[in-house]
Amino acid sequence: MATVERHTEISADFLHHAESMFREGDLLQASEKAWGAAAHCLKSIAERRGWSHGTHGALGIVVDRLADESDDPRRIHNLYRSVGMLHTNFYEDWIPGKLVEGGIDDARELIERLTRIG
Repeated sequence: MATVERHTEISADFLHHAESMFREGDLLQASEKAWGAAAHCLKSIAERRGWSHGTHGALGIVVDRLADESDDPRRIHNLYRSVGMLHTNFYEDWIPGKLVEGGIDDARELIERLTRIG
Protein backbone atom coordinates (compact mmCIF):
# COMPACT_ATOMS: atom_id res chain seq x y z
CA MET A 1 0.00 0.00 0.00
CA ALA A 2 1.34 3.42 -0.94
CA THR A 3 2.06 5.96 1.76
CA VAL A 4 0.64 9.46 2.03
CA GLU A 5 3.90 10.82 0.67
CA ARG A 6 3.98 8.35 -2.23
CA HIS A 7 0.40 9.19 -3.27
CA THR A 8 1.32 12.89 -3.18
CA GLU A 9 4.41 12.25 -5.31
CA ILE A 10 2.46 10.18 -7.83
CA SER A 11 -0.20 12.88 -8.06
CA ALA A 12 2.39 15.53 -8.96
CA ASP A 13 4.14 13.22 -11.43
CA PHE A 14 0.89 12.27 -13.14
CA LEU A 15 -0.21 15.88 -13.51
CA HIS A 16 3.11 16.72 -15.12
CA HIS A 17 2.76 13.70 -17.44
CA ALA A 18 -0.81 14.73 -18.34
CA GLU A 19 0.44 18.11 -19.47
CA SER A 20 3.31 16.57 -21.44
CA MET A 21 1.09 13.96 -23.10
CA PHE A 22 -1.40 16.66 -24.07
CA ARG A 23 1.35 18.74 -25.69
CA GLU A 24 2.44 15.63 -27.60
CA GLY A 25 -1.13 15.09 -28.82
CA ASP A 26 -1.79 11.89 -26.86
CA LEU A 27 -5.25 12.76 -25.55
CA LEU A 28 -5.92 9.30 -24.13
CA GLN A 29 -2.82 9.22 -21.96
CA ALA A 30 -3.27 12.89 -21.03
CA SER A 31 -6.81 12.09 -19.91
CA GLU A 32 -5.83 9.11 -17.80
CA LYS A 33 -2.83 10.82 -16.20
CA ALA A 34 -4.97 13.81 -15.19
CA TRP A 35 -7.55 11.46 -13.64
CA GLY A 36 -4.77 9.56 -11.90
CA ALA A 37 -3.30 12.79 -10.51
CA ALA A 38 -6.63 13.70 -8.92
CA ALA A 39 -7.25 10.16 -7.68
CA HIS A 40 -3.85 9.95 -6.00
CA CYS A 41 -4.37 13.34 -4.39
CA LEU A 42 -7.64 12.01 -2.93
CA LYS A 43 -5.91 8.81 -1.83
CA SER A 44 -3.19 10.83 -0.09
CA ILE A 45 -5.71 12.84 1.92
CA ALA A 46 -7.86 9.80 2.66
CA GLU A 47 -4.83 7.82 3.82
CA ARG A 48 -3.78 10.66 6.11
CA ARG A 49 -7.27 10.79 7.62
CA GLY A 50 -7.72 7.03 7.88
CA TRP A 51 -10.54 6.95 5.32
CA SER A 52 -11.23 4.16 2.86
CA HIS A 53 -10.02 4.91 -0.67
CA GLY A 54 -9.62 1.59 -2.47
CA THR A 55 -12.45 1.91 -5.01
CA HIS A 56 -13.95 4.50 -7.32
CA GLY A 57 -16.97 4.60 -5.01
CA ALA A 58 -14.77 5.24 -1.99
CA LEU A 59 -13.05 8.11 -3.82
CA GLY A 60 -16.46 9.63 -4.51
CA ILE A 61 -17.21 9.53 -0.79
CA VAL A 62 -13.82 11.08 -0.01
CA VAL A 63 -14.38 13.96 -2.43
CA ASP A 64 -17.89 14.50 -1.05
CA ARG A 65 -16.59 14.65 2.52
CA LEU A 66 -13.83 17.07 1.53
CA ALA A 67 -16.28 19.21 -0.45
CA ASP A 68 -18.33 19.59 2.73
CA GLU A 69 -15.25 21.08 4.39
CA SER A 70 -14.57 23.50 1.55
CA ASP A 71 -15.78 27.04 1.02
CA ASP A 72 -17.28 26.01 -2.36
CA PRO A 73 -18.59 22.42 -2.31
CA ARG A 74 -20.31 22.79 -5.67
CA ARG A 75 -17.04 23.77 -7.35
CA ILE A 76 -15.28 20.73 -5.85
CA HIS A 77 -18.06 18.46 -7.14
CA ASN A 78 -17.96 20.05 -10.60
CA LEU A 79 -14.19 19.70 -10.85
CA TYR A 80 -14.38 16.06 -9.77
CA ARG A 81 -17.03 15.31 -12.41
CA SER A 82 -14.90 16.96 -15.08
CA VAL A 83 -11.85 14.92 -14.11
CA GLY A 84 -13.96 11.76 -13.94
CA MET A 85 -14.98 12.40 -17.54
CA LEU A 86 -11.29 12.20 -18.46
CA HIS A 87 -11.08 8.73 -16.93
CA THR A 88 -13.96 7.63 -19.15
CA ASN A 89 -12.26 9.21 -22.16
CA PHE A 90 -9.27 6.93 -21.69
CA TYR A 91 -11.54 3.99 -22.57
CA GLU A 92 -13.93 5.67 -24.98
CA ASP A 93 -11.78 8.23 -26.88
CA TRP A 94 -14.62 10.67 -27.47
CA ILE A 95 -13.54 13.97 -25.90
CA PRO A 96 -12.03 16.61 -28.21
CA GLY A 97 -8.69 18.21 -27.38
CA LYS A 98 -10.02 21.47 -25.96
CA LEU A 99 -12.15 19.54 -23.46
CA VAL A 100 -9.19 17.37 -22.47
CA GLU A 101 -7.12 20.50 -21.98
CA GLY A 102 -9.87 22.00 -19.82
CA GLY A 103 -10.09 18.76 -17.86
CA ILE A 104 -6.37 18.90 -17.13
CA ASP A 105 -6.83 22.46 -15.89
CA ASP A 106 -9.71 21.22 -13.74
CA ALA A 107 -7.53 18.44 -12.33
CA ARG A 108 -4.88 21.00 -11.39
CA GLU A 109 -7.47 23.22 -9.70
CA LEU A 110 -9.08 20.28 -7.90
CA ILE A 111 -5.70 19.13 -6.58
CA GLU A 112 -4.87 22.65 -5.39
CA ARG A 113 -8.22 23.00 -3.62
CA LEU A 114 -8.05 19.55 -2.05
CA THR A 115 -4.51 20.11 -0.88
CA ARG A 116 -5.60 23.27 0.95
CA ILE A 117 -8.39 21.31 2.67
CA GLY A 118 -6.30 18.17 3.23
